[in-house]
Amino acid sequence: MATSKEAKMDNEKAQLVINKPPIVSAQEWEAARQQLLVKEKAFTRSRDALAAERRRMPWQAVEKQYEFDGPKGKVSLLDLFEGRLQLILYRAFFEPGVFGWPDHACRGCSFGADQVAHLSHLNSRDTTLAFASRGSQKDIERLKARMGWTMPWYTITDNFDTDFGVNEWHGHNVFIHDGDKIFRTYFINNRGDEAMGSTWNYLDMTPLGRQEKWEDSPEGYPQSEPYKWWNWHDQYAPAAAPDPGWVKVLDAAGVPVKLND
Repeated sequence: MATSKEAKMDNEKAQLVINKPPIVSAQEWEAARQQLLVKEKAFTRSRDALAAERRRMPWQAVEKQYEFDGPKGKVSLLDLFEGRLQLILYRAFFEPGVFGWPDHACRGCSFGADQVAHLSHLNSRDTTLAFASRGSQKDIERLKARMGWTMPWYTITDNFDTDFGVNEWHGHNVFIHDGDKIFRTYFINNRGDEAMGSTWNYLDMTPLGRQEKWEDSPEGYPQSEPYKWWNWHDQYAPAAAPDPGWVKVLDAAGVPVKLND
């Protein structure tokens, strides 16, 4: 049973001591929401336009050879793609000298790692997400087991972090490859990292985007019908056609092809 002091504290918490906005009827509330929705839709369209600009960014050729330690030994930057076309590589801070070491990675990096969506959806769009730190593989595997993380996580062994602007602060570098040639296509760090974790935000920072027909992408970029490539995370298969049952559901519901609202 709560003490009188605890009950008083709970009662004080229940009474919001803030400058409250107007209290209105359901009709007035809906009118206010519709007014704000105009701005929200404009924001969505501006975000789509920004992603379209990213898809037209020039590419930076990666001339140096970089080496990482992985669970199975030495690997190259190209190996980190895991056979897919695109790579998003997040530089997380887990190493001696970082707050939390050796039990934890940086609190901010850990916060971000907790938000990473199931990687199968990203992988189905020919995109790999991986993390990299200077901690050893033994320490990384211990950390992943403790925190329940499953993303690929590599050890930086050379100047990769310095060369790509993540030696002193976290950040997401995006790469694409053409055979053995690797190109850097985009970079997001600082507060931009706050939005990461969602499959959509990851795809929006890549050179190929979400790869859906409604997107404004350069001619020849791979695109498929929106929604129809979605699947349960344990049911994706490489190069598989959309599930006919799911397509039938969408067609029957008359789902619009263009999603710019």
